[in-house]
Amino acid sequence: MNRVIKLLVVDDHALFRRGLIGLLAEMPEFVVIGEASNGQEALTLLEKVRPDILLLDINMPGMSGLELLDRIKQKIHTPPPVVMMITAYGDSENFKRAMELGADDFLTKPVDFIKLKEKIKTLEV
Repeated sequence: MNRVIKLLVVDDHALFRRGLIGLLAEMPEFVVIGEASNGQEALTLLEKVRPDILLLDINMPGMSGLELLDRIKQKIHTPPPVVMMITAYGDSENFKRAMELGADDFLTKPVDFIKLKEKIKTLEV
């Protein structure tokens, strides 16, 4: 991997978001270019930044991660970022819905950060 992968982290739990960003900051192949605590904040950020990968929680107040995923995949055509869902809701219904809406990968919390790092490296960006 020769280039730096730009990430946007969207999760309503500040401690999880900060921990994930801290972990990613230790890895020179990744750079977090933004963070949001809900779907609307993420949409606003996506008007200004172009991440390669969006790490996205499902259950958030206001606009859910699934709603945001649907908007991103339908309206951001240049091309849309790769989306990895990271959620406490690992049931088959949420997984199926995320995949139908265009998620590129799916991880459940608690996150195995070594596995997350390896999955990010294998995503096509």
